[in-house]
Amino acid sequence: MKRRILLISALIGLVLLLSGCTQVNEPITAESTGFWNKYFVYPLSWLITYFAELFGESNYGLAIIIVTLLIRFALLPLMIKQTKSSKAMQAIQPELKELREKYSSKDQATQQKLQQETMQLFQKHGVNPLAGCFPLLIQMPILIGFYHAIMRTREIAEHNFLWFDLGESDPYYILPIVAGVTTFIQQKITMMGMENNPQMAMMLWLMPIMIVIFAFQFPAALALYWVVGNIFMIVQTILIKGPDIRAAKSGNAGGAKK
Repeated sequence: MKRRILLISALIGLVLLLSGCTQVNEPITAESTGFWNKYFVYPLSWLITYFAELFGESNYGLAIIIVTLLIRFALLPLMIKQTKSSKAMQAIQPELKELREKYSSKDQATQQKLQQETMQLFQKHGVNPLAGCFPLLIQMPILIGFYHAIMRTREIAEHNFLWFDLGESDPYYILPIVAGVTTFIQQKITMMGMENNPQMAMMLWLMPIMIVIFAFQFPAALALYWVVGNIFMIVQTILIKGPDIRAAKSGNAGGAKK
């Protein structure tokens, strides 16, 4: 979990670094050079512009929603694998708890033994503890690409949608709050069954808070992308984990009756 937190922090730092590059001030076109511009930024800019022009009045906000959904459908196999890995992780929580109790001593030898048996348990059940990081590794370049596509395509950056300008932060802070709330809900559903893990509980609150803080500063179009992606993930997770969610609710209801 510590590695995961460090990875997330490093990725966020990368977002801040790349989003502040001087290239943000350079328009993106088909003639733009460089691997990043050619294979990430321009394709996103072209896709958003293409769908915006399909609606006649250049509705870039709706185009961003459509492109976000297309990206989410493209990532769906990976996200399903992540959700299944999360389910497998939840299933071995009792065994993990027993190991932590068995090796509760904080001396180096005991902790090393705990790590070894934990990894053996993961291998036995086919659990990859880093599977939850893979979608994040893929999403971060997309998120940075969205930022550059918005800021370096004048038509997108200067267009408004609903109550906000796509190239500016939400003046009423509605989208950042919704982004944080949907992130919390999405993680809460994904982590269902692991609430007693203090490290997981910390991640449950850490990610939404970071998303809200960054959404306050970044263009509203990025917050829109994150909100739509979160809603997609919530629906996807409910469909995959539906039986587990219903079972958990039934168990809670039964406990309440007792």
